[in-house]
Amino acid sequence: MAWIDKLVGRSPIGPMQKHMHVAVLCAREVVPLVEAMVAGDDDAIRERRAEIDRLEHEADQIKHEIRSHMPRRFLMATDRRTMLEILAGQDAIADVSQDIAELVDQRGMHLPEGLQEPVLVLTKRVVTACEQGQRIIDELDELVETGFGDSEVARVEEMMSELGRLESETDADFDRAARALFAMEEDLGVATFFWYQIILWISNLADISERVGNRLRLLMAT
Repeated sequence: MAWIDKLVGRSPIGPMQKHMHVAVLCAREVVPLVEAMVAGDDDAIRERRAEIDRLEHEADQIKHEIRSHMPRRFLMATDRRTMLEILAGQDAIADVSQDIAELVDQRGMHLPEGLQEPVLVLTKRVVTACEQGQRIIDELDELVETGFGDSEVARVEEMMSELGRLESETDADFDRAARALFAMEEDLGVATFFWYQIILWISNLADISERVGNRLRLLMAT
């Protein structure tokens, strides 16, 4: 992590972007995890959990370096606080991905047939939203370099609008998956609770990505 020391010593932007990339890699791993749940493949589930654990640990290392070395004179106090809030949001993407993988592995959860299609559709759209959040954070260096110029701000605002649209679509996907789940409640029994938690966590990844974008919008407005 020596490269982080050099980057953060000058500016936290590069490491912030690196952290978001790793966090989104965690979210992307949820797709093959769900596919393994569809296949009932416990070995593949454990492999995906191990990879998410590895990526989450890498994200934590980057996060700690950023927090420890963010220069106090790089930003105004309010901007520094907003940057740390963006970092916390990014980190939540990795953490929630890890929570999903842990519960799935610990309970040996295989997706019932009636949930397979709606949960897979939800997961793929959620990952698309996370990737849009990553593209927005990738613009952070351009925003700073242009002094938050009007054209760059307008470009990022347009990207945020697209993220909001994707997040709204994931809400509809979540509703469909939840309705499919509750239609099976009598057969699933107590497992209904755990399936609802998994579906909710997956949906939350898109919500978190939108919140990250909204914190950046606040930074642009200051």
